[in-house]
Amino acid sequence: MRMLKKLMFLTPLLLTATAIGQDEPPAEGTYEAFMAGSDAAMFTVNNLWILIAAALVFIMHLGFSCVESGLCQKKNTVNILFKNVFIVCIGALGYMAYGFNGMYPGWEEPFGKFWAMGTPVTNSFYADPLAVGENMTGAYADYTYWADFIFQAMFAATAATIVSGAVAERIKLPTFMIYAAILVTFIYPITGSWEWGGGWLNGFGGAEGVDDTGQFIDFAGSSLVHAFGGFAALAAVIILGPRLGKYTSEGVKPILPHNLPLAAIGVFLLFLGWFGFNGGSVLSADPQSVSRVFVTTGMAGFGGGLAAIFTSWIVLKKPDLSMSLNGMLAGLVGITAGAGAITPWGSVVVGAIAGALVVVAVLFFDKIKIDDPVGAISVHGVCGIWGTLAVAIFGKEELAGEKISFSAQLIGTLSISAFAFICSFILFFILKMVMGVRVDAQEESEGLDVAEHGSPAYGE
Repeated sequence: MRMLKKLMFLTPLLLTATAIGQDEPPAEGTYEAFMAGSDAAMFTVNNLWILIAAALVFIMHLGFSCVESGLCQKKNTVNILFKNVFIVCIGALGYMAYGFNGMYPGWEEPFGKFWAMGTPVTNSFYADPLAVGENMTGAYADYTYWADFIFQAMFAATAATIVSGAVAERIKLPTFMIYAAILVTFIYPITGSWEWGGGWLNGFGGAEGVDDTGQFIDFAGSSLVHAFGGFAALAAVIILGPRLGKYTSEGVKPILPHNLPLAAIGVFLLFLGWFGFNGGSVLSADPQSVSRVFVTTGMAGFGGGLAAIFTSWIVLKKPDLSMSLNGMLAGLVGITAGAGAITPWGSVVVGAIAGALVVVAVLFFDKIKIDDPVGAISVHGVCGIWGTLAVAIFGKEELAGEKISFSAQLIGTLSISAFAFICSFILFFILKMVMGVRVDAQEESEGLDVAEHGSPAYGE
């Protein structure tokens, strides 16, 4: 009994001594050491916001699916939805296999600041605690390597999605799949690296650039994402040609959308996702910056919608819903480059100009027989250029944190747009020569759902 009492008395002391011996501080430079420090709380909040923003951007792909299928004919719905499923899958996986490390090379490559060879995303951090510390703590950024990758991967597929809408209802599915895979995996990361990866547009026009008057600024991608996709789409449409019966000797024959409620749902989903698209591009959860970007994003979208409502009403003599919806998207595209540099009231003006501009652009492309079923070239291409230039007109240097130059904005957006157009034209032309790009007239007349997929979207 006495022995038992002694053991009971000594047990807590032994456990305490053992715990003291094991409670050594984590090694310096490791993830555990960082998370035990004072910066861990804000780092966690920043990282969580980037992941939430990535999820919001992912929702935009549902929005694109709804807009494209809603604005096109019923007989092509399955084909459109299939393309959008493929795009987001190949976009994310292609970006993982090549694009991410080609877009963010740090420019330690021997090819200047124009192009870097991509490599697969690493799979071996956890073999080295110091590598984990370098990539999963504030040593990397205000977020982890994995948060960075998934946020950017959600962006990557957007460029091919823009093209999908413009070439809808007459493109061969295998051709489009090959085109989209190459565009998003190999071409999009090149122009993305020019600015966001530290390439030649990063700081262009500033102290290390050509004139010391200001720098190229594209906050979340009016040019790098939207104008890129819009002008890639323009090249593809020029080669592909218009839908049968769209342009006649008597003028433009409207091909009516089959489901405007679905298109409206898609636009509102895109609007929701845009808060993550622009808000996540703050790259932290800084309260002042994120809240202001939310306001400029929203107000530009509303300004664009309102301007398109009245512009289309005046020009077309009737209030046009599809123009109004595209006006909201145009306003959002227009503010994307300057969401962090333009004031809230300035964003209203930028969005309103974009909303009016998209109406004019849609009618212009119809006049020159460029058939774009969803207005993607106008919304993303034309308004992407406008949004980039608007930074120089409405942007505030104290908000941007750097000098602003109209010449830098102009050179940057034209370079990105021209590169996208040329690469897309060459790629699409090669595919046309090798395997053809367009379905035959009978398949187009019957609808791609039956011809390409063997089943309609809607039962009788």
